[in-house]
Amino acid sequence: MIIRHIAMYVLDLEGIRDFYIRYFGATANSGYHNPATGLRTFFLSFNGGTQVEIMSRPEVNHGFEEAFRTGYTHLAFGVGSRDRVDRLTRSLEDDGFSVIGAPRVTGDGYYESVVLDPEGNRIEITE
Repeated sequence: MIIRHIAMYVLDLEGIRDFYIRYFGATANSGYHNPATGLRTFFLSFNGGTQVEIMSRPEVNHGFEEAFRTGYTHLAFGVGSRDRVDRLTRSLEDDGFSVIGAPRVTGDGYYESVVLDPEGNRIEITE
């Protein structure tokens, strides 16, 4: 059994699509729109076959989210080396994105940083 994709609602569909294309090498399909519900989606594909479906619809709002709530908490991207973790983290920070965890070795042995995407979703950047 494999996970086919993970989905998340976003407010700025095109902005989030472009962010993951620019910084994480995603490719996007041409999108989907259901005029009856207002749902719009893109599937973002990453190396190795992982897909993230980003979705937006008129009812979606940016609710208050706590860092330690139940449910999905982050996406983790392996970039291949500590140097690449450092460079991508620095690039995101230079471009104005929040780095909430500087590159470091974690207690479970990962070298990683934690950044926020444009809508505050947590992203781990690992070796």
